[in-house]
Amino acid sequence: MNVTLTTPGFILRQAQLGDAEPIARYLNDFAVAGNLARVPFPYHLSDAQAWLRTRLPNLPLEETNFAIELPGEGLVGHVGFHMGPQGPVIGYWLGQPFWGQGIMTEAVRTAVDWFFDASSEDTLLSGVFHFNAASLAIQTRLGFTQTGRSTLLCLARGAEVEHIDTKLTQSVWKARKNEVS
Repeated sequence: MNVTLTTPGFILRQAQLGDAEPIARYLNDFAVAGNLARVPFPYHLSDAQAWLRTRLPNLPLEETNFAIELPGEGLVGHVGFHMGPQGPVIGYWLGQPFWGQGIMTEAVRTAVDWFFDASSEDTLLSGVFHFNAASLAIQTRLGFTQTGRSTLLCLARGAEVEHIDTKLTQSVWKARKNEVS
């Protein structure tokens, strides 16, 4: 699915093969990759190119992925969906130079709003590694609730890591979305 979403500060758009260099640059930072389950470290240009080749525009809605593009900067991060064994999952990352600016909260908010408007899914799953307080704060701010703990393989760390599982229902989102800033 090829969708573009525009906010006052950035654009969420389909990632393209030309995005491989900034994806590789930002994900080849352990501070970023070490917070993600499915990203190896080191992360090479060939890894980004291989991943981008799987992001075809005709994928189902539940597999939509967005590049976060800032004016004057280009691609600085990613927010996307994939279908997990228990339902749709949202995941995201942001290049370290852009942390602490509210970009990811707005990107996830925009993507969640689009997802619930475009899909018939009632629940969106996510989660964070136990040490990623900033990401958990984003999810809490947006209405995600903790549903339990599990362990998840973190490729960058080469180990199973404690994971805080979260979910957001469409009814909670609709009730809260106008309050979220």
